[in-house]
Amino acid sequence: MSADAHFSSSYAEARGKFLQATAAAGLTVQSHAHPLAGREGETLAMDVARLGSADAAAVLVLSSACHGVEGYCGSGVQHALLSDAGFLATARASGVAMLWIHALNPHGFSWWRRTTHENVDLNRNFHPYDGRPLPVNAGYAELADALLPATWPPTPENEAVLAAYAERHGAFGLQAAISGGQYSHPDGLFFGGLGPTWSHLVLRQVLREHAGGCRRLGWVDVHTGLGPSGHGEKIFAGPNDAAAIARAKAWWGNEVTSTYDGSSTSAPLEGLMWNVVKTVNPQAEYTGIALEYGTVPVPEVMTALRGDHWLRLHPETGAAQRGAIQRQMLQAFYTDTPAWKAAIVEQGHAAVRQALKGLAGG
Repeated sequence: MSADAHFSSSYAEARGKFLQATAAAGLTVQSHAHPLAGREGETLAMDVARLGSADAAAVLVLSSACHGVEGYCGSGVQHALLSDAGFLATARASGVAMLWIHALNPHGFSWWRRTTHENVDLNRNFHPYDGRPLPVNAGYAELADALLPATWPPTPENEAVLAAYAERHGAFGLQAAISGGQYSHPDGLFFGGLGPTWSHLVLRQVLREHAGGCRRLGWVDVHTGLGPSGHGEKIFAGPNDAAAIARAKAWWGNEVTSTYDGSSTSAPLEGLMWNVVKTVNPQAEYTGIALEYGTVPVPEVMTALRGDHWLRLHPETGAAQRGAIQRQMLQAFYTDTPAWKAAIVEQGHAAVRQALKGLAGG
């Protein structure tokens, strides 16, 4: 099967392929229905398939669409593995249970948005929400008005504000201020939310059921939007713990990067999804990565994100401009070419096989 065959042109198509592939593989799917409908009026759901025994000591999670529109890539990786009889045989023989979570954020997937229906960045939403203060992002507050100006596209004056910030703090400092997570501007970019989202709550339930009793837990969460086109950066996704980082490098190689030491293309982030492990199974030996595939240069990704959020604030926008902004958003997070898709599938296969081997040998 060619790499193209694993990818889809809509959420509805991607979900259909996932359900067909799991059925062909003999796996049962649990579907957690989303409260809203999709772009085409379709049912939205977080779909979960498990391979392996219910009492397996080790569990490997492969998840897609944490950031909605990024699910076009992640769903393709999941379908490729589900369609590979040799891989499925290897997984069954390993003794590791494998959990496919398709579309953590199905609403964003369907509507070509990165955020949830609550306008929350799911990968900034994992805080206890127990009364403790949420993080303060002074940099974002300084830039908020320039990031989402009154008119689109931005004026030179808007862009000068961002350029001046980069001059003072560096390009990476600007990236960190924008993308690190903020909890003060609900309509803004990278808003982490003031409470758990629907996706947060359902994911916690899924992991408690399927990984709450395991001793070893691995996680490959597929993302797009940072780094060179087609390259899958393996970003360590876990606590700043030397043993866990060393274990990740033992599984995936020394190319594993980290926001803790500045080796990653990602800035340090707040409220990351892997924090849910502390809630559902704090005793598990946890090892995870975000498999981050590059698409277009970061400035283009940021422009697409700003346009998407601006559009949400301006529902009166005409059809032509609306369509252009939405297409730019999709293209920022999904490269619809045979070469890009082939690279994604090859690297996804390798990363998941490495994780299986690491868990089986633990």
